[in-house]
Amino acid sequence: MTTRSAAAAARATVYGYPRQGPNRELKKAIEGYWKGRVTADALHATAAELRRNHWQQLAGVGVHEVPTGDFSYYDHVLDTTVSLGAIPERHRVAVETDALDGYFAMARGAQDVAPLEMTKWFDTNYHYLVPELGPDTVFTADSGKQVGELKEALALGLSARPVLVGPVTYLLLAKPAPGVAADFEPLTLLDRLLPVYARILADLRAAGAEWVQLDEPALVQDRTPAELNAAARAYRDLGALTDRPKLLVASYFDRLDDALPVLAKAPVEGLALDFTGSAAGNLQALASVGGLPGKRLVAGVVNGRNIWVNDLAKSLCTLATLLGLAGRVDVAASCSLLHVPLDASAERDIEPQILRWLSFARQKTTEVVTLAKGLAQGTDTIAAELAANRADLASRAGSPITHDPAVRARAAAVTEADARRSQPYTERAAAQRAHLGLPLLPTTTIGSFPQTGELRAARADLRAGRIGTAAYEERIKAEIQEVISFQEKTGIDVLVHGEPERNDMVQYFAEQLTGYLATQHGWVQSYGTRYVRPPILAGDIARPEPMTVPWTTYAEALTSRPVKGMLTGPVTMLAWSFVRDDQPLADTARQVALALRDEVNDLETAGMSVIQVDEPALRETLPLRAADHPAYLAWATEAFRLTTGGVRPDTQIHTHMCYAEFGDIVQAIDDLDADVISLEAARSHMQVAHELAAHGYPREAGPGVYDIHSPRVPSAEEAAALLRTALQAIPAERLWVNPDCGLKTRGWAETRASLENLVAAARTVRGELSGS
Repeated sequence: MTTRSAAAAARATVYGYPRQGPNRELKKAIEGYWKGRVTADALHATAAELRRNHWQQLAGVGVHEVPTGDFSYYDHVLDTTVSLGAIPERHRVAVETDALDGYFAMARGAQDVAPLEMTKWFDTNYHYLVPELGPDTVFTADSGKQVGELKEALALGLSARPVLVGPVTYLLLAKPAPGVAADFEPLTLLDRLLPVYARILADLRAAGAEWVQLDEPALVQDRTPAELNAAARAYRDLGALTDRPKLLVASYFDRLDDALPVLAKAPVEGLALDFTGSAAGNLQALASVGGLPGKRLVAGVVNGRNIWVNDLAKSLCTLATLLGLAGRVDVAASCSLLHVPLDASAERDIEPQILRWLSFARQKTTEVVTLAKGLAQGTDTIAAELAANRADLASRAGSPITHDPAVRARAAAVTEADARRSQPYTERAAAQRAHLGLPLLPTTTIGSFPQTGELRAARADLRAGRIGTAAYEERIKAEIQEVISFQEKTGIDVLVHGEPERNDMVQYFAEQLTGYLATQHGWVQSYGTRYVRPPILAGDIARPEPMTVPWTTYAEALTSRPVKGMLTGPVTMLAWSFVRDDQPLADTARQVALALRDEVNDLETAGMSVIQVDEPALRETLPLRAADHPAYLAWATEAFRLTTGGVRPDTQIHTHMCYAEFGDIVQAIDDLDADVISLEAARSHMQVAHELAAHGYPREAGPGVYDIHSPRVPSAEEAAALLRTALQAIPAERLWVNPDCGLKTRGWAETRASLENLVAAARTVRGELSGS
């Protein structure tokens, strides 16, 4: 095919689409099912309607080939586990008894069975359920979901492409099942797994699939020769199948590097590559391996993870270059649009000119279609779109929102000393113990307490003008009083005010900082039915006035026990926002850190002796390539220390991290120089405690003993057993007792019971230690 004919053949597609619906209909239906208010049939009907609406919206704007199979009730990796028959033994009876309830038990657990471990999907804030595999795992094909959703799309007269997690990524994301040796490598199961993929591919071909997309994002990470050989073998074997659709192997989030020649040589019909951000290097790399002659290239030139309008002219230049490197070039977003909100046009509170800078899932599909049209029919056919795009880009670049001279001058004046505590940890620890007078194995919580329906209704009433500020504040005071009273009665040692005034741990702060934009409908899935509205970091950041001091000091006045001041750290403020792409992240992090530093200092002045600065996203934001780690960790740890470096030695700085793999950033955790760190550990059976010990981590730590992402209530003995395991790695004088994460998503009944058991476990183990 010539370059001209390749251009004429260009089509628009996407890898995946947000699942929730414009009003989070899926969340409401699933949670209604859990509470017994929605039947299984009604839930399935809602899901089918959402899929139909999504596909028809995509096709209606000109997307030539819609994705199927990417829809999920909870998580697409969990769906893959079900499709492959890799059900953990403890869940098998539940799944065989009722497939839907068993599916949710794997995701959330039940009172008598623990869920699968949950962790972050690469460097995003999406969480997936980790497959549990072992040498005895038997895979069996279950094509029902994939075939059913493909048939739904085909029945609508649409061109559809099923999307599955690829076999290599699936195994690389898996962990040894409980009871399996820790050094077991799931990738050794590849030869056992490939025939199951072959069966699913055959079933999809029989159902009418022309193409199937196999997602292999794990190949954009550093991979060993053995892992690359496994990828080569996987696609050699799948490519050699005769009873299969055409195969499109997709990667995203970064450049492929050594994996690119492996996939380029594989006997598959197409590759889908990311060409945005750090993955822009795929362009030169593709040229260096001779391109993809005779094959289909799906070019991800529209950023699927951020919300800024695409530079259409720049993307067209990239696409024009790619035309000479493949037999056919189609246009797509860089990854699934799962990671962005649904529709920017739903926002009514953002200034219209600024709104034109933003592109959510629906706008991105339009950008993809526009680029495909320009590539296939010539830029004259999209002249109006190009002119409008140039105007939008210029408007943003020249806006005073993006440049505040005072903020930039303060950031430029930061010195190395500003990011250091005045005394080393050993001296600080002695001062803090004398000042706080805490018992051995002190108990605390991470910060938030249940956000009840009454609290959410009060916030909605305030926004709608149904109640005034005074009435709203009385409701918040009552909630804080209840939270403080409960903690005192339960025997918790370091209290929190419960954060009833906060809608979200990032959005709450973003709404009080200059330079941020808030959305009303910008929901993005974090896990399961948990959706967040990431704020938009559009300009330079400053703090006009204290953000947390009034409510924290109100709580402190209710008790004689220490109350933690609670803040979200600078890296997490970036990671859980849509960040600006017009300056280095390090510069933005420094601005946010200086704003938070002011808040930390004000909390200390107001009498807080314990201040927690949460950084759950520190590991999540770690670049996917090891070569990029040092630069990131340098500015990320500096930003945290800049936030906390101005306090007195006897002020105890806590931080918190959860639901990520921490083993490869223990040195960075050490470099934060926090006095106490709390971490998720219950689902991973205290793995992180041993990682800290292996590193020689010298400070205090609280590996979680209560998995808050499950509705089950852990018994006191279960929590005590986890504490005993933690004590094998962390000395008692440096061990804290706490849940895995905040309690915002839990109900009050389970929270009360779980925290009472947590305190009872701490007392039991304290007694054992004093007795010994």
